[in-house]
Amino acid sequence: MALKIKFRMPTHRTGWASLALRIGLIVVAAAAVTVLTVGGYFYVKYQHIVDERLKQPLFKNTAKIFAEPREVRPGQKLSIHLIAEELRQANYTLVGTQKDSPMGTYSESDGAITVYPGPQSYHAQDSATIHVSDGVVQSIADDHNQALASYELEPVLITGLSEDANRTKRRLITYDEIPQNLVQAVLAVEDRRFFEHGGVNYFRLMEAVFRDLTTGQKQQGGSTLTMQLARGFFLTPEKRIKRKIIEIVITFQLEHRFTKKQIFELYANQINLGQRGSFAINGFGEAAQSYFGKDVRQLDLAESALLAGMIQRPNYFSPFRHPDRAIERRNLVLDSMVETGAITKSLAERAQAEPLHLSTASVDASEAPYFVDLVHEQLLQKIGERDSNLEGLRIYTTLDPDLQRVATAAVDSTIHVVDEQVEKLHARHNAKKGAAPQPPPGPITYPQVALVALNPHTGQVLALVGGRSYGNSQVNHAVAHRPTGSIFKPFVYAAAFQTAV
Repeated sequence: MALKIKFRMPTHRTGWASLALRIGLIVVAAAAVTVLTVGGYFYVKYQHIVDERLKQPLFKNTAKIFAEPREVRPGQKLSIHLIAEELRQANYTLVGTQKDSPMGTYSESDGAITVYPGPQSYHAQDSATIHVSDGVVQSIADDHNQALASYELEPVLITGLSEDANRTKRRLITYDEIPQNLVQAVLAVEDRRFFEHGGVNYFRLMEAVFRDLTTGQKQQGGSTLTMQLARGFFLTPEKRIKRKIIEIVITFQLEHRFTKKQIFELYANQINLGQRGSFAINGFGEAAQSYFGKDVRQLDLAESALLAGMIQRPNYFSPFRHPDRAIERRNLVLDSMVETGAITKSLAERAQAEPLHLSTASVDASEAPYFVDLVHEQLLQKIGERDSNLEGLRIYTTLDPDLQRVATAAVDSTIHVVDEQVEKLHARHNAKKGAAPQPPPGPITYPQVALVALNPHTGQVLALVGGRSYGNSQVNHAVAHRPTGSIFKPFVYAAAFQTAV
């Protein structure tokens, strides 16, 4: 039996296909080597930079300024609700509802509220029970049921000192203090797969690159929370290919060093959320206080969605300046939460029907900035050249928060009356009957204002308003040195009459 073997010469088409395959493999290999080389270079280079940055605290532990503690006495008009609200503002937690706060806890019963100061409290850790009936404090007893003549509640935090020359304000919070509604709201609009991916959402990133290339504009983000964090701590916001590569490299290092909860906590403290007066608001802790007058743990669903919606463009969606935009963006976030399964449609609809419950837009009332600046100046005088912002000091003052709000409201409600009189005089001066034509009126210079409330027995400052608008001018007219002029004449005449023979 004969065996026939046929040999065939490769066709021209097969040769070209083989050559193309080889060239393709070479190109892929070269690209892989290039990517590994460049990536390795940037990884080693920025690993050192990240190491150096993480040797220092990521956030400054600025000095905190506290108000005078409220004294509760029998016979005082005060409700359990108001006492509990003030304790919550001082970061106390209700027993059994969440993790105990190191500042302290409290419990409520029928007609009474019991206060338990914690290890970080201003007071000794001695509890007290306050009995209230019909809005009046009836009695106060210590933990041994002995009657007390009075009891001081925890001093409320007025504000922390700004971190830098940019007047950044921040209230540090932990992941456990962030409401789950706020976590889910952020994930719904910023990074839905945050707890699943390794720092980079490749599909979303490639989609953003494709849209940028097709539109010719660098507008698409594609950044995960970790990438945003890397950019915020280590890079500038400019959009360049090299910067994006570095951002991804740093992202991998952050994902390697921290857990997902730690990364979200850093993000929650770092993110910028707009402006309040002359201060920049950074972090959800400061934003909750600035926009709603609440501790972050007290935020409801609608408020959480509003803050999450502001991340994209905080000044554009500012609820103080653009309430309609803010509500529209908040409702979009709530719809996104329904899509992710975080909340039900009915919950979203109820939250979307909520109006904006914002705190007063006057930063002077909530934080007493002129008073805080005065405290800061005295602090610098006492500690010399040391950086007070890094000391983590707790400064207890004599400010009465209720009286400060009343003082600010009094100024706001009366200064416009003076302004109207100034405008009338200005108009009258430029429209006299029979007078020669006057030149066009110049800009009106409105008068400034100052108010100081003192304790007449001790001289302690209880409230201070140093000007008509702290956002426009930080000059404290209550203590500014100015020539007295003719206003001093009554004192001269009084002294002359008293010494006259």
